Amino acid sequence: MAGIYLHIPFCRQACYYCDFHFSTNQKIQNEIVDAITHELEYRKEYLKGEPVNTIYFGGGTPSILSISQLEKIFRSIEQNFNVLPETETTLEANPDDLTIEKLRDLKKAGINRLSIGIQSFDDHVLKFLNRVHTSEAALSTFDLARQAGFENISIDLIYSIPDQPDAIWRNNIQQALDLEPEHISSYSLTIEEKTVFGRWQKAGKLHEMDEELAARQFEMLMEMLAASHYEQYEISNFAKPGFYSKHNSSYWKGAHYLGVGPSAHSYDGESREYNVSNNHEYLRNLQAGKIPFTREVLSRNDKINDFILTTLRTSWGVSLRFLHSEWEYDLLNRNGEYIQKLLDQKYIRIENDFLILNNKGKLLADRISSDLFVTKP
Repeated sequence: MAGIYLHIPFCRQACYYCDFHFSTNQKIQNEIVDAITHELEYRKEYLKGEPVNTIYFGGGTPSILSISQLEKIFRSIEQNFNVLPETETTLEANPDDLTIEKLRDLKKAGINRLSIGIQSFDDHVLKFLNRVHTSEAALSTFDLARQAGFENISIDLIYSIPDQPDAIWRNNIQQALDLEPEHISSYSLTIEEKTVFGRWQKAGKLHEMDEELAARQFEMLMEMLAASHYEQYEISNFAKPGFYSKHNSSYWKGAHYLGVGPSAHSYDGESREYNVSNNHEYLRNLQAGKIPFTREVLSRNDKINDFILTTLRTSWGVSLRFLHSEWEYDLLNRNGEYIQKLLDQKYIRIENDFLILNNKGKLLADRISSDLFVTKP
């Protein structure tokens, strides 16, 4: 099974924390949509006929597209790929784009999973992040999505925001739980250099991130969601039973996927490809019948490290048996002393030949992954 990711590189305004590729200039929106349909046609052999069981519209803000634009992209996908009837089709959306009419049209067009970028239910926080919508709009939009018939909804939340007290974060979590979405994704705010927050921090106008605050609010998140029977199947992702994101899970399980649009990434098991992160350059190349991408051929070490990085973040963990059978790599033998230390300190556990993070270890997931990376043949 394979997936298709479509990057829609437009937003109404820039959130201060976001470093994804996007533009607030929508004048070439129709042209980019046409170019995406052409790229889908040019890349129809990339997945080698594998059935497609997930389609994901990310960005940017995909909900900015009109229904006719979405339908044009869908037609191109269906004409060029083997799309299964039960395909999970996700659209990332902002509350300010979603009316009841738009939601019903999205459902009719084939979107069966919504990922709504709420980020916070506190208006002061939303203003600080430079989000367009209000907390009232977020709550109203969720209700409208239910009225439109959506039965698989994910919402995004951000924690460890400077000067955000634990009480506000706890209230955010509780409001999310009161909505009873099928899925919740939650991320610690990170300050990236080329963002507004990055410039503020460099100028001394924004505090350095408080690691203790981040850890405390992450623990609060895990505790409250577990008590409400959400399963933490990946460090930042929680779902009711049966509602894991199939698309994101396929990334973590090493499935192949095609990425289409400016800045989109693709993976075929042997290499990764990165489309150019420039709307006009992307458009010029597609109009000339070319796909502007860079290819990185993966070495054995790259594949091992990718596997460790992605699977360690999941609830199923790193398969020691697969590492050995696929690449003849013995993780325990190579890192025995370090792994024993992690076991003694209860950061990890080993069950049925899987190395799995405990909640304590999830706070240090990136560091543990990098410590386990192979650097020599």
